[in-house]
Amino acid sequence: MPYPTFRPLRLPVRRLGVILIALLALSGCAKVDILNALIPTGNVTVTRDIPYGNGDRRRLDIYMPKHIAPGAPVIVFFYGGTWRTGDKGDYLFAAQALASIGAIVVVPDYRVYPEVTFPGFLEDGASAVAWTFGNIARYGGDPRSVFTAGHSAGAYIAIMLALNHNYLAKAGTPQAKLAGAIGLSGPYDFLPLTRDDVKPIFEVVPDMSVTQPITYAHTDAPPLLLTHGVDDITVGPYNTHHLADRMRALGGRVEDHYYPGLDHVDTVIALTPLFHDKAPELSDIANFVARNRYPVP
Repeated sequence: MPYPTFRPLRLPVRRLGVILIALLALSGCAKVDILNALIPTGNVTVTRDIPYGNGDRRRLDIYMPKHIAPGAPVIVFFYGGTWRTGDKGDYLFAAQALASIGAIVVVPDYRVYPEVTFPGFLEDGASAVAWTFGNIARYGGDPRSVFTAGHSAGAYIAIMLALNHNYLAKAGTPQAKLAGAIGLSGPYDFLPLTRDDVKPIFEVVPDMSVTQPITYAHTDAPPLLLTHGVDDITVGPYNTHHLADRMRALGGRVEDHYYPGLDHVDTVIALTPLFHDKAPELSDIANFVARNRYPVP
């Protein structure tokens, strides 16, 4: 079915200008709080706190667009937070934006440090995806059209699950079933570790290369969409450059987009109607999903 066109929020010009200036001046967390308060939710139905495993951190929310035909594509979206923080309830703005392109959106929580280190959050991510494959048809989603997606540390999870089949295989879902994976501002090639807050999360294995998504790039991986802000100083755009170049060199399917003027947080904020003019990111995602929603056998 054709994808609906997302509609920008209709606010008076003067009020919109004040909001935009305020948002741009605020930190990432404050931006998120204000965005969630502004996002209209009348076009989605939300089912919250569905368990996909044991414990409070292994629950997920489902955002279903209203007036959608059965067999919709599905996006499992993982939020960021340096593998230390995050709450699925904070990402209404991102889920609503992705639902506006006609997708059912699944947003899981997952365990973070210090409760787990590598690869605990990947195992949780794989379990959430396995739950989605097994249950999403009951919500009108197409199990043949499941994409992983994420921002920052969540992009790491989304892309790693697409490249390293072992996590999904152990969760009971072969990696080949994924229709594709979408990474926004993700860390895919970040050795040697330089950040003290990240070292205890990953320095738990003798061979650090096993923690890097780029290690698992291969020809037969699901298609990848990688986006990055040119002005990102938190997770350098070289992460996306390196992985995209490696995939192309191997003959894999990848497209990468770099948005001038966007920093690390902006690439997830740019999904929303208030900021979609900053970068065509949501359109890039919609086109990618439309092209790849039925995987090539």
